[in-house]
Amino acid sequence: MVSIAKVLLGIFGAAVVVVLIAVPTAIFLNEKNDEVSIRSFTLEDVFNSSLKPKSYNMRWISDHEYLHTSEGSVFLYDVATDKISDFLSKDRFIDKNAYDYQLSADRRYVAFMSNYSKLWRHSFTASYSLYDRESDTFITPSDIPDKVQYFAWAPEGNKLAFVWNNNVYIKTSPNSTSQQVTFNGEENKILNGIPDWVYEEEMFSSNQGLWWSPGGKNLAYAEFNDTGVHTIEYSWYGENQYPSTVSIPYPKPGTPNPTVKLFVVDTDNATKISEVVVPDSFGSVEHYLSTVTWVSDERLAVQWLKRVQNHLILQIYSFNGFTWNTYEHLEVASTGWIGRFSPSEPVFATDKNSYYLLMSDTQQYKHIHHVVGGKATAITSGEWEVIDILKVTTDSVYFSSNEEGGKPGGRNVYKRTQQETKCLTCNLRENCWYNSAYFSHNASYYRMSCSGPGTPFYSLMDNINNREQRVLEDNKEFVSMISGIQMPTMRQGTIKLGEYNLWYQMILPPGFDESKKYPLLIDVYAGPCSQKVNYVYRVNWSTYLASTEKIIVASFDGRGSGYQGDKLMYEIYKSLGTKEVEDQITAAREFIKMGFIDKDRVAIWGWSYGGYVTSMVLGSGSGVFKCGMAVAPVSKWRYYDSIYTERYMKLPSQNSEGYDNTTVTGRARNFHSVQYLLVHGTADDNVHFQQAAEISEALVEEQVDFEAMWYTDKDHGLAGAANQHVYTHMTHFLLRMNCGCLTLTLKDQLASRLTGTFPS
Repeated sequence: MVSIAKVLLGIFGAAVVVVLIAVPTAIFLNEKNDEVSIRSFTLEDVFNSSLKPKSYNMRWISDHEYLHTSEGSVFLYDVATDKISDFLSKDRFIDKNAYDYQLSADRRYVAFMSNYSKLWRHSFTASYSLYDRESDTFITPSDIPDKVQYFAWAPEGNKLAFVWNNNVYIKTSPNSTSQQVTFNGEENKILNGIPDWVYEEEMFSSNQGLWWSPGGKNLAYAEFNDTGVHTIEYSWYGENQYPSTVSIPYPKPGTPNPTVKLFVVDTDNATKISEVVVPDSFGSVEHYLSTVTWVSDERLAVQWLKRVQNHLILQIYSFNGFTWNTYEHLEVASTGWIGRFSPSEPVFATDKNSYYLLMSDTQQYKHIHHVVGGKATAITSGEWEVIDILKVTTDSVYFSSNEEGGKPGGRNVYKRTQQETKCLTCNLRENCWYNSAYFSHNASYYRMSCSGPGTPFYSLMDNINNREQRVLEDNKEFVSMISGIQMPTMRQGTIKLGEYNLWYQMILPPGFDESKKYPLLIDVYAGPCSQKVNYVYRVNWSTYLASTEKIIVASFDGRGSGYQGDKLMYEIYKSLGTKEVEDQITAAREFIKMGFIDKDRVAIWGWSYGGYVTSMVLGSGSGVFKCGMAVAPVSKWRYYDSIYTERYMKLPSQNSEGYDNTTVTGRARNFHSVQYLLVHGTADDNVHFQQAAEISEALVEEQVDFEAMWYTDKDHGLAGAANQHVYTHMTHFLLRMNCGCLTLTLKDQLASRLTGTFPS
């Protein structure tokens, strides 16, 4: 592994500070005596899974034991004794054609998962086959129907719950009869135990809508009512003679939202159901159910959020045997929106008498607050942010933050006690600036994951003795495979924009020479609280563009980006499509001033919000960009979903001008001077094909010549064959259009690119 060089190159003008990061395993072209056959990283390499670094899978099942899947079988590792034993044979997976499993808390039963069928981003249906490890037999019949929408074992014992046909069912043991808890479930109308589309996508980021109490006594579940929600419809072409129509309740800004109720069922008496009622002050206004967290079998913490998402109530309820009554109450208000996206979930102390919550402090940075008796006190502080609370034990709070080195794109793991706060990962390994930890049940051990900027590395750490116990994955095989490939280097720095020093990164071609001129491609996302500039090691399309096509691929985190305080993040509150768009143009101009960018060969591309920003940039008439590609872009914020859009823009009735003045369609006439590729999937349930259709119509009305590519029956992610096709198509667009990013070559040069070799 080549060491990371951290070199201060100097200052370009007064505005730019630069740091050079040599991506590991880079081959430097000035090594004339190198006899290794060197090639570039090709477009075909982008889609070769063997040319990707490996990770290490594990599931902690105690404070010193974890499960690891290898070659189709599951093994039990006891890290205290260093013993490994068979746990689940691959034959059992083969028996049911299973792709995954879930283990009961008592370790006796396994639910093998098969017949996976994706629905939306997180939701799916699957079949669950119950297996008894003690008798080495499958339970037949399992009394669980096919196409289950959600499945969960209880945290203790072997009770289980599942959702089928939008209704909740429980089993007090794998061999017992299923008991139906809800009876009003109906597709696209009433959903019990699973979220509807907008809650899944924007609030929960999960397909989970039910929650077991710690001892398995009670089960909380949400009921989502979509009867008043307007629907989006699109064609599913399939293979039949006539297409079918997909209909999804999908609330857009200012339109009716789903209503939600929260219930608790006593799993020992499924007829005993009680409602957890929203606080009185929110009962008469539109609101969301944000998080559900059990404290004990009789105590439940729920976060309720107003529709405008700037006022939250965290209420702890206590059960008196009949009703759920208020036990503790915390209110949080914001001048922008609560949280980074949706509110963070509280993490309770081991004594259950207090909890820790990630929220903005008085200086408007996200920090950990200890909440006792409804009063929140910050226990971390500084002009940096806590990313997540990882684990709370009797004497310690473990968290991740970007404090180290003043680098917002870095991540490290910290341990806080009453005596001190100590960084566990800051000096563990060279070239590890983006770290995370996965702790065992009582944090005696953890998997340390170093994601970059060096080659990803995983190790098992003994937290008691503060030492590395074992290397789990060092990716030496990957390093060896790419040792003969010219890999890019990474440069990071800041651009001063007004009062802010804002970060950028550049992926530089091998043998980068500042005296030469290179084409530039801006890779943009730029959504609220986004962060493109970080220290994660990646091998992707940008690697190919830099290695083979000698393109500099750059990203810039402008105003509205995250993990640097609320002031920067709230710069685009109520004004999406303004400052974050301007800042991408400003960054491109600053890059050109550095002297090694060809100002006539500058392009931009992005996906989703990045596609929106790409389109807004190209429609700005700045004259900086010659071409761009927008994949699955938003065209108008009135067309996107309510929870996401209203979080940042409020309701249209409160911010009509903000909605109307930030449309791509309103800039259509400015596209005459740029070359534009518009890409969308026809079955995009998230950013609907309607958005691209609106852009297309506006461009046609203005007689703008542009290119478009649609993907039949593909959703927002353009998975499967479409994924390779879209990146190949964008590459060809840049080459074919000769728009200043890639240059057409002669046939022999093109052939050399396909093989990755360089003609002599």
